[in-house]
Amino acid sequence: MNWKKALVVAPMSAALLFSANGGLVSAETAEKPTVTNAAVDLRATLGTLLSEHGNLAIITMRKGIEGAEDFEAAAAQLGENTQALSDAIASVYGEEAGQGFHDMWSAHIGYFVDYVNGTAAEDEAAKEKALEELSQYRQDFSAFLEKATEGRVEADALAEGLQTHVNQLVSAFDSYVAGDYATAFSKQADARSHLYMTAKGLSSAITAQFPDKFENQMAVTPAADLRLALNDILSGHVAFAITAMQNGIEGEESAKIFEANAAQLAANTDKLSAAIGSVYGDEAAAKFKEMWAGHIGYFVDYVKATAAEDEEAKQAALDELKQYRADFSAFMETATGGNISADAVSESLQMHVNQLVASFDAYAAGDYEEAYNQFHEGYTHSNGIAKALSGAIVAQFPDKFAADMPSEMPETGFAPANNNDMMMLWILGASAFALAAFVAIRKYQASENK
Repeated sequence: MNWKKALVVAPMSAALLFSANGGLVSAETAEKPTVTNAAVDLRATLGTLLSEHGNLAIITMRKGIEGAEDFEAAAAQLGENTQALSDAIASVYGEEAGQGFHDMWSAHIGYFVDYVNGTAAEDEAAKEKALEELSQYRQDFSAFLEKATEGRVEADALAEGLQTHVNQLVSAFDSYVAGDYATAFSKQADARSHLYMTAKGLSSAITAQFPDKFENQMAVTPAADLRLALNDILSGHVAFAITAMQNGIEGEESAKIFEANAAQLAANTDKLSAAIGSVYGDEAAAKFKEMWAGHIGYFVDYVKATAAEDEEAKQAALDELKQYRADFSAFMETATGGNISADAVSESLQMHVNQLVASFDAYAAGDYEEAYNQFHEGYTHSNGIAKALSGAIVAQFPDKFAADMPSEMPETGFAPANNNDMMMLWILGASAFALAAFVAIRKYQASENK
């Protein structure tokens, strides 16, 4: 296992093998809710890995049908993700199970590639065969996980959830090929969020199966839901930002794709802004949206300057991002009542900027391997940001996350959450995060008016 894979798998392995930490207490009996313990960290690791799979699979399928130069690099990064997932499974169930997972998981990726090849050749029979192979995979993989989890994940329910996954990826690809880019990127967002629900169900099954390894902690609690909701949004931000920057440098030939990608990136911003507005009104939502969207605009400025070979404009964009980093760090320290420090936020934001810029610079230079290495680093970093931010919010408003029981679980977690479950998650997340944002917005406005 190389160092990159180790960084991703280590949180899960540590959660399983080294959870006997005196500082960790049961989620059911803790005096204060927490966003980090062995069980929640397991869920976050699986959520990051599985959702990265969804994003990379869709990107690779697009690159394949285009015959793009970066297809091999995207596919290689998808392969590394598969290995990381397999290592994670092996850390729970042993090397034999890890290898069995790897073989089946790799095979289902291959069937998606077959579907792409069938589409390129306009061979309907080949496309249908690929879908049939995916149908058989659903049955085999569902039986595998039902056995591994000793029935805690039910094969029939899992097969239904896997069909949703297949449908989302195929629909995202078909829409892209048809030129319906808005649907293509919308389906990509759906696929990502669905896989976070997959992680919810699988982590719940594993922690129930091995309670002693997790000191009877729960992976599914209101505080954990907030962390994973933020992780979902932030990882989506990274994926759409990087691919939008790629589209942007490609010029007119990708203009329509860029517009749809950028629109989905904006929708990602709207999701958080709407949550704030639902509690504190349009003014607070608009101010928050202005700040959040601002830093996205600076990345776009960097892309435009790169295309124009304007080094001065590139530096100006980086300077704007530096100023944003300072302003937003102070903003969050004030918002969270000091539960997260400005210096810590600033350091994390600088890493985020470095990763996105490095991925784009490598892509523009034709170093596609490095471009997708940095995609992975940026995507994984969103897990850490979500952990820190949700931890600060929960520490600031512990009563809002003090429920003794976990949020409602679907049968296996592999189907989308029902409306009540998602509504509860967003109410919890929005009420705490919006309050922090609202306080900071008021103080920020007051300081600017001085």
